[in-house]
Amino acid sequence: MDWDIFWLRARKLTAVAAHPFRYAAFFRHGVAPAIEHSAVLRDLNFDFVVDVGANRGQFSLVCRSVRPAARIVAFEPLAEPARIYRAVFDGDSRVRLHGCALAPLRGEMTINISGRDDSSSLLPISKAQIDNFPGTEKIAARSVITGPLPDFVQPSDLGEANLLKIDVQGFELEVLKSAETLLARFRWIYVECSFVPLYEGQALAGEIMAWLVARGFRLAGRFNPSHARINGGLLQADLLFQNSESR
Repeated sequence: MDWDIFWLRARKLTAVAAHPFRYAAFFRHGVAPAIEHSAVLRDLNFDFVVDVGANRGQFSLVCRSVRPAARIVAFEPLAEPARIYRAVFDGDSRVRLHGCALAPLRGEMTINISGRDDSSSLLPISKAQIDNFPGTEKIAARSVITGPLPDFVQPSDLGEANLLKIDVQGFELEVLKSAETLLARFRWIYVECSFVPLYEGQALAGEIMAWLVARGFRLAGRFNPSHARINGGLLQADLLFQNSESR
């Protein structure tokens, strides 16, 4: 048994039971909040969130619990998890979901659908991903609509303390490029980065860090590391970047 996964699931169930909104999301729609991000989010006084790679709303649920008044704009290109996301947040006027992927260019791209849909990617799934995360092999492919962030979010939509979260299975740098003209308006960027290639052609953590540092962000923390099944090496972590111009 993987005890880290066991205890995380136990913590999620405890968190679900303690909060009415989470309770409803879990028992009506089977969606548990991604509470592994709670400690990070509690220290960020955000009022607007862009949730890229929203899946069924796990991250958005935590944002809603930590900052009930925050507005959320989410992106999820796969129809099945997007349908569940909309059901979870039905009636919440502060949440808007776009059923597309962010990329530098408008158009369409093929997404590789994984056996676990939250591991699906616009990049090919590598053997290293499958070996370390069993069940994530490609099972299908589908065309999805893409576009840059300013096609969906205007400067006037943003708040005073904006958070950009990215969890897109290797496509992180392309999402950042799609948002480049708006990045200066974000106080924090919270992005899942890989330290070894899990998707073919992906930018690794060092390249993403250098790209963001060149644009005025500094690394503010590393959270939720995952390690290789065989040698224990670092595979992924959530990296928090802060705008150097913000306090």
